[in-house]
Amino acid sequence: MKPIRRQRLILIVLMVAGIGTAVTFALRAFNENLMFFFTPTQVVAGEAPPQNLFRLGGMVVDGSVKRPGNDLTVQFGLTDSDKVVTVQYTGILPDLFREGQGIISKGRLRDDGVFVAEEVLAKHDENYMPPEVADAMASAKAAKAARESVQ
Repeated sequence: MKPIRRQRLILIVLMVAGIGTAVTFALRAFNENLMFFFTPTQVVAGEAPPQNLFRLGGMVVDGSVKRPGNDLTVQFGLTDSDKVVTVQYTGILPDLFREGQGIISKGRLRDDGVFVAEEVLAKHDENYMPPEVADAMASAKAAKAARESVQ
């Protein structure tokens, strides 16, 4: 093989290896930052990954907001009109947070079934609901109605 061909072959092999390494790093980063959305019904059914970050969305249950201590920890129930999941959050809640409002929270599920939120996002006006929450609540209501009509 001529020296110029050998240099070209080595260059091509190094370029392919570099591109392969870059794609591998990009896919790993994407997989680590991938976050799924679950409803309270799915969490109660065990579909949510334990100890992994995911988003949980629904409506804050009326009368469920409690502050167990003198710190910034707050507990509340989150529902999709079918099942309720207890959410615990330590921090300052958004100004728009209130009972009966749609929210999305990001966090992990503990072994005892309590969702420990790292972030709580509240809707920005009374007419808006995140599409994921609206779709999840509509399907949960339909499933609940179907179960009640069978009984």
